[in-house]
Amino acid sequence: MCLIAGGVQENIREALIKMALAGKHRGPDGFGVWTDEGTLKSGDFSRLGEVPNGRIGLLQCRLAMTGSKTFIQPFVNELALVHNGEVYNHSRIRDFLEGKGVSFESDVDSEVILRLIEFLRGKGLSFPHAVKEAMRWLEGDYAVAFSDGEMIYLFRDPVGVRPLYFSPNGFFASERKVLWAIGERAIPVEPGELVVLGEGIRRARLFSLEKLKRGSTGGKGLLKGLENVLDYAVKLRSAQRTGILFSGGLDSTLIAYLASRHSDVVLYTAGTEDSPDLEWARKVADYFGWELRERVFDLEDVEEAARKVIFAIEEPNPMNLAIGLPLYFATGLAGEDGVRVLLSGQGADELFGGYAKYIERPELMWEDLLNIAERNLARDDKVAMLNGVEGRFPFLSLPVVGIALRTPVGLKIAEGERKVILRRLALGLGIPEWIANREKKAAQYGSRAQKLLEKLAKREGLSLRELAEKLFRETFPNAF
Repeated sequence: MCLIAGGVQENIREALIKMALAGKHRGPDGFGVWTDEGTLKSGDFSRLGEVPNGRIGLLQCRLAMTGSKTFIQPFVNELALVHNGEVYNHSRIRDFLEGKGVSFESDVDSEVILRLIEFLRGKGLSFPHAVKEAMRWLEGDYAVAFSDGEMIYLFRDPVGVRPLYFSPNGFFASERKVLWAIGERAIPVEPGELVVLGEGIRRARLFSLEKLKRGSTGGKGLLKGLENVLDYAVKLRSAQRTGILFSGGLDSTLIAYLASRHSDVVLYTAGTEDSPDLEWARKVADYFGWELRERVFDLEDVEEAARKVIFAIEEPNPMNLAIGLPLYFATGLAGEDGVRVLLSGQGADELFGGYAKYIERPELMWEDLLNIAERNLARDDKVAMLNGVEGRFPFLSLPVVGIALRTPVGLKIAEGERKVILRRLALGLGIPEWIANREKKAAQYGSRAQKLLEKLAKREGLSLRELAEKLFRETFPNAF
């Protein structure tokens, strides 16, 4: 995980330095800069003044997760590349490419993307076609920028797990505030999209989730198929000691149960002492014998953290502020423990019919899935990164998304019951009925974060929305 940023502009050095300073909270382990006039990599941010000038440049501030803890991007060969995220099948792709005579300079997953694009280009593919083909190979959560010295090419994974923004003037960054720091507007790169910067802006959708909807999945093998793809997605995203963002609900319990097959698990939860999420997390953890780490918060904690969460989410959205608070507290506790990866049940509701509104309008599941990148995932990524923690989402693995999109609606919502197939899967795995059939309670209510925010707003004579807008204005006075 990290910050990536850069752009196309004469005398780009000053802009690169400002972006590095504005985004170093995403990557405190070191920085690397490539421009068409030179390259600088260092673990010492005091050396930012040595950044080379140029007309085009790429920047990374790294939080080391996969591979060497000391290797810093950009990777530079025929192309220069920076990457934020994880490629979970990088070892398989590396083995294939090495078999074709491709050499590597590191064990970092990001380098696989560069060598793959170079390899595909060597097969005669244009940059857009090489990126489109690369998306078919890569299993992961990624936001990528690369340059041939003339243009910058941006692309994002097909679900949009990792955020990426560009400006009309030819800059890009992992977070809006990094572009705001140099006076630029921020426009999201859409999931599965290629954006080309230089001599104007060009955009093309290379991968659409629509193709995963083709056909229908049903019959006796459906549950086993869902178990297999979800279990594999959890395994790929797990570590020797796997952290779980945990509420005691169906989704997080399924993820924790499957993760416990492959590693030791430690659960992280946050809420007020009287919150339902804390109560349920304790009951479920006790039943399975899982280690549970709790962050109990109160009104003073919320008052102190609210501005930090607004800084992370970069919008005056009261719902995302309320959802972001328990996430901030839970990831903060994980960060203190040295746990840098937390698995989350994010995406299960949109894929399997978790919200009450889907009972009357199941078509909203598709609409919400298409909007999940900016509505939910960007928020979760940015809040977790405040604490140096990476959220990973097994339900949003493409094989899981594919089987979910091909599952008939009647196996998701039936007679007013939601997430039918997930409940059946849980019961089939041996998860007790009292857990499998627990009704969903949104994080802002289950943790009681919304209740405390409303108290805070009332104390200042404001509505919750007015409080969020006030915090946003104070945090980002010059935001577009």
